[in-house]
Amino acid sequence: MFEEAINLLESKSWFKLRTELTAIHPSNIAEFIESLEPEQQIIVFRILPIKIAARTFEHIDLDTQQSLLKSLGQVKMADILNNMSPDDRTQLLEELPSHILRKTLNLLSDEERKIASTLLGYPENSVGRMMTPYYISIKKEWTVAEVLEHIRKFGKKSETVNMLYVVDEKGRLVDDVRIGHFLFSEPETKVEDLLDERYAYTTVTDDIEYAITLFKQYDRQALPVLTHDGVLVGIITFDDIMDADEEENTEDMQKFGGMDALELPYVDTPLFEMIKKRAGWLVLLFIGEMLTASAMAFFEDEIAKAVVLALFVPLIISSGGNSGSQAATLIIRSLAISEITLKDWWFVMRREFLSGLLLGLILGIFGFARIVIWDNIFGIYGDHGIAIGITVGITLIGIVLWGTLCGSMLPFILKKLGFDPATSSAPFVATLVDVTGLVIYFSIASVILQGKLL
Repeated sequence: MFEEAINLLESKSWFKLRTELTAIHPSNIAEFIESLEPEQQIIVFRILPIKIAARTFEHIDLDTQQSLLKSLGQVKMADILNNMSPDDRTQLLEELPSHILRKTLNLLSDEERKIASTLLGYPENSVGRMMTPYYISIKKEWTVAEVLEHIRKFGKKSETVNMLYVVDEKGRLVDDVRIGHFLFSEPETKVEDLLDERYAYTTVTDDIEYAITLFKQYDRQALPVLTHDGVLVGIITFDDIMDADEEENTEDMQKFGGMDALELPYVDTPLFEMIKKRAGWLVLLFIGEMLTASAMAFFEDEIAKAVVLALFVPLIISSGGNSGSQAATLIIRSLAISEITLKDWWFVMRREFLSGLLLGLILGIFGFARIVIWDNIFGIYGDHGIAIGITVGITLIGIVLWGTLCGSMLPFILKKLGFDPATSSAPFVATLVDVTGLVIYFSIASVILQGKLL
């Protein structure tokens, strides 16, 4: 895809390279720059027009951004930073060490420095950090003609003109109106005649996850961002939310796998940092599994008398772990996309109790049938095939029910305590159910097989 650009770069045909690159999208230019050696990256950046360079810089990965920040001259870097969109610039600035951040802020114009400092002042992972202060605000007493003239004058810097925001004399949001309403209305129509006062918004301190939920619920390209007094201070756009949504999903998937979330992409994470993120949970799960050995040791006499019971341990504990993991996956995802909330825990418990009971009954019938059929064909369980089958069947009902309840309730408990529900991951649920499953199994066996095998 970039063969021609590479040839022009190697032949030092700078003017032709500039023409070649300016004809393609900034995201593609960013991909090309990331494939180059550091020295070549600087050359390419220096020959790009400043507007295109700023848009390209927004698409480049963080490591390359920081490398270019150190290598480009102050004048070029100042031009790029001043022309970047405030939200993308904030994502870069918040990752810089404090001493570099101060120097970088000094490269900005007074207006852009004020914007950058304001955005950096909002809490981490808040909507305020990701918003842009560039939007189109209008007054309800204006006519359509006045609105269109206002867009022509001040709309170039706006992140999007799909939505226009109607504010009162104190800057408080009154409504948002799609640009299409103005394009298809008569020039003398008043803005107030187009209002329906049905709009969605988020506040500067709202968590990004909440904003993601609003975007999915209202299907908007942008949402207004308000202070707690209702004053419009910015907008947050769909493309930024999609990036944040991808990061959240990645983090949840990593946690669900039984590890701490990585702060950098997999390929950029140092080996020892990767080990650190994974070792803690592995040790914790290992200690948990040691309790499984302790549980089996507690029932050592029963196992010694009926070694056949040990044959079904993997079957029993895996069934409980699998059912728990299924339930945990469903509930964690439902909580994440706000299908359910903490107040729905009783509804979920009733539903999962019935689900676990029926699923356990299905597996219990299969388990019982397998043992009885094998005993009739091979006679491997002696005179106690039916009793062993009943033991395994009842145990499967109990352990699947218990696993389902554990997997569904743990996310609620963790969320109530202020933790991320994703940390009630499949390995954690499986380990918990493994230990308790053995207790359930051998307790049922000691009752049903008493006087027979025990």
